[in-house]
Amino acid sequence: MKRLLFVLFAAALLAPAALAKGPSEAAITGPGIGQAIRLTGNGEWGGSPLGNLTQYAGFFPAAFGQSPDPMLKGRPAGKLGPRFTIRYVVPGSFPISQELYPYAQGGAVTHMKPGQSIFGSRTTGGWYPAGSPLKQLLVRAGLPKTAPGGSSGTNLALVAGVGIPGALVLAGAALLIARRRSPA
Repeated sequence: MKRLLFVLFAAALLAPAALAKGPSEAAITGPGIGQAIRLTGNGEWGGSPLGNLTQYAGFFPAAFGQSPDPMLKGRPAGKLGPRFTIRYVVPGSFPISQELYPYAQGGAVTHMKPGQSIFGSRTTGGWYPAGSPLKQLLVRAGLPKTAPGGSSGTNLALVAGVGIPGALVLAGAALLIARRRSPA
């Protein structure tokens, strides 16, 4: 009887760990962020930043498959914007990587390459339509609100700061040459 109670107690303690298939940590890297954005905790369910990340980024359908299948049939149309990388730490497995496009036209999308090793199996992979909830979560975690490096204000300042003075110099040189060529 004591042995049975011990086995049941041990099973009750170990079963949740054995069933847990979610990440325990994620690190997001990419343009416009200095250090990696790190999320830790329980990646199995929503509610925590890491749990919400796995839900919004489509980690589980991309890693294990799902029915009905929420994955896109192929790469979404339009510009995807800068690419970021999510590196998940999944206990008892190898690290899993997922590409992240938070500024894509039509809303954020993710892409997991198929064939990554996870629990003696391989990831299903594919494109996942993440939408605005993922981008909002990432902005709260430290991602810039707008895509880094593509600001039209910066380009306009460059044109105004260099282009206008350059044009004035060229116009002045042309006027000087024209005066020298004209007969007096």
